[in-house]
Amino acid sequence: MPTTDVIRQAAAIPLHEGRICLISSRGGRRWIIPKGCLEPGKTSGEIALQEAWEEAGLAGVLLPEPVGSYLYEKAGFVCHVTVFVMEVTEVTQEWPEREWRQRVWLPHEQAVTRIEEPGLREILRGVEVSKAG
Repeated sequence: MPTTDVIRQAAAIPLHEGRICLISSRGGRRWIIPKGCLEPGKTSGEIALQEAWEEAGLAGVLLPEPVGSYLYEKAGFVCHVTVFVMEVTEVTQEWPEREWRQRVWLPHEQAVTRIEEPGLREILRGVEVSKAG
């Protein structure tokens, strides 16, 4: 019987000096943005900031409104991701998941072409890079 459970997640598109930060997936096969599951007592925005720190070593400020959301399937579950733009104010050389992830800074068009997930690629395509960072 198919499950209809939806896992809610939040993500950040980190912007700094006109570039977008992408990170490698845990398996290292794909380029993604920092994202994670919602936790009780935390807002989507708080999760997006927390994941940017844990997965990419970045701190910053989110734009007030999400820039979009998308759905994807993982391990038989549907994940609904709310995506925020984050203006990066701090880039650290040490962070919790540094051993498992690479971090790259790319111009907007290059970042869009590296993303495989269609829903995320569409959101990224619409992000105005020049205003932030």
